Amino acid sequence: MTEAKVVFGFLDALLGASADADYPGALNGLQVEGPSRISRVAVAVDASEEVIHGAVAEGAQLLLVHHGLFWDPERRVTGRRFRKLQALLRGGTALYSSHLPLDRHPDVGNGALLLRSLGLEPTHPFGFWKDLPVGWAADTALALDTLVERVALTLQDEVQVIRGGPATVARVAVVTGAGASFLEEAAREGIDTLITGEAPHHAFHDARELGVNLVLGGHYRTETLGVKAVAERLEQRFGLSWVFLDHPSGL
Repeated sequence: MTEAKVVFGFLDALLGASADADYPGALNGLQVEGPSRISRVAVAVDASEEVIHGAVAEGAQLLLVHHGLFWDPERRVTGRRFRKLQALLRGGTALYSSHLPLDRHPDVGNGALLLRSLGLEPTHPFGFWKDLPVGWAADTALALDTLVERVALTLQDEVQVIRGGPATVARVAVVTGAGASFLEEAAREGIDTLITGEAPHHAFHDARELGVNLVLGGHYRTETLGVKAVAERLEQRFGLSWVFLDHPSGL
């Protein structure tokens, strides 16, 4: 078993939890304290009740997620928030969250990993929020249909495509999750294809009018890669066993 404070220090250093800006309420880093030693880790995309109970059932002393518990100004511990905290505390499971730091990380980040899974190497950051990038971009010469096939194969799910750009992709960017808001930035930067998870209705017209292909792989599916990569780092560094709790939303 490894001291929890050592594991959390490693995660803070790897992911930059205290330094990186994020959306209000994201609270990167340790959200719920647990036991003093860790031998088993569970990782997941969301800190849902199902995931938390699954982590406890797996005997995990640490649950690492992309989407943590706190996203609104409400701080009363009632209802489902109470149930989640109660399950974590009773189960002896700590909760650690990494949102935008995990999206943007050059090695274990969702965007960089997705690009590499497509056979592409991230060359420059993309999708800036508060002067910090959220995703990555790469140069290529793939046919759009080939790129889409690779995305579907990587994510093991259906992919939606809005064909607003060329049939042969020259520059592609990835912002996992809900990244369609970066379509205009893509057009300004000469990126002809944007891969993300989900998009609002108006993104259909935005993509076609801006001349950018929009590839939608699902918010959940595009954000499964990072937590797994971090778990692998924990296994390599500390010998911790780990399990991925797969609870897809279908969105």
